[in-house]
Amino acid sequence: MSTGEALWRRVPPWAVDTGLVVLAALDAWINLHSEATPLMWAVVALGCVGLILRRRFPMTVFLLTLPMTLLMDVAVAPIAALYTLATRTRNRPLLAGCALLNAAVGTLAWPLSDGFSGDRTWTLIDFVYTLAMAFAPILCGQLVQAGHDVARQLVEVEVAREHERALYAQTVLARERAQLAREMHDVVSHQVSLIAVQAGALQVAAKDPEARDAARTIRTLSVNTLDELRHMVTLLRASGGKDTELTPQPTLADLQQLIANSGIATTLTGELPPGISTTAQRTVYRTVQEALTNVRKHAPGARAEVRLWHDAQHFGLTVTNTAPTRPSVALPSARHGLIGLRERAELLDGTLTAEPTPQGGYEIELRASIRPA
Repeated sequence: MSTGEALWRRVPPWAVDTGLVVLAALDAWINLHSEATPLMWAVVALGCVGLILRRRFPMTVFLLTLPMTLLMDVAVAPIAALYTLATRTRNRPLLAGCALLNAAVGTLAWPLSDGFSGDRTWTLIDFVYTLAMAFAPILCGQLVQAGHDVARQLVEVEVAREHERALYAQTVLARERAQLAREMHDVVSHQVSLIAVQAGALQVAAKDPEARDAARTIRTLSVNTLDELRHMVTLLRASGGKDTELTPQPTLADLQQLIANSGIATTLTGELPPGISTTAQRTVYRTVQEALTNVRKHAPGARAEVRLWHDAQHFGLTVTNTAPTRPSVALPSARHGLIGLRERAELLDGTLTAEPTPQGGYEIELRASIRPA
């Protein structure tokens, strides 16, 4: 970021808006000269003061500047209004219509009866030049909006890369731990088992009491060492390297916390029967987790709804999200999430469907048979 850009970011928005109001009023005053009437002063006041609200109501402020454009040859107020509107909306047909409306109003003469007399060729030329001036702030505003989108997408891509790097590091760690666990099981455990067997044989065959006591001690230590080794191998075979990964598997009690930590505006409705198995509870949890992950990756800014239901024989859930409110980013994906969810559903004698909705969103539905816990 350059020094000038850094200084500009420090300027408060109210100071920028106040400066625009003063500049627009000065522009109108220069064009008014001695021809000002109470109506013109009222139009100038309305259009200039309206610039203070341009960030919250850009379309309204643009409409307030049209009377100024009709009555006098001003530039600051309509350009500021068009620029702000272009940075706040993605509706390009609306922007084109506003540019045409501004050019048409700026070309008309006041009073309106004078606009239909004289050479029409110069009127058309004036309209073309005015239209070009109207499109200039719109293009600048769209460029600024695209820059903000790119910056936001770069942040999301960087977050995704950090997540992928963390997953890769955990995968490598899990592979090394599994390899170490195999080595300990195949080599150390085998050797200690032989020591325990030989010590047991020596304890039975030895005639010297001290030799039998020593063999008993060796056998006891060998058995204890085997127990410790088995415990260490179990820990090493656990995937990942964080303590949280050794905690119990999630259940329905963790569903509310999952939704709260998802960073997505999500509503949870309905309930599931209390007697479903722990496997079914994990399947529900993983289905909601995968659905919210997909919303966060492929539908930025969307809202989601999780609906739980059950009857005498079946239970299920539906996760529906609205259409994204900003462009999505092509994030890396192994495309195995839905495949794994379908396999989990099949283990419960159920089905899983995933399809887009007519409103531009997406819906994931799980339906499975109830089994006792």
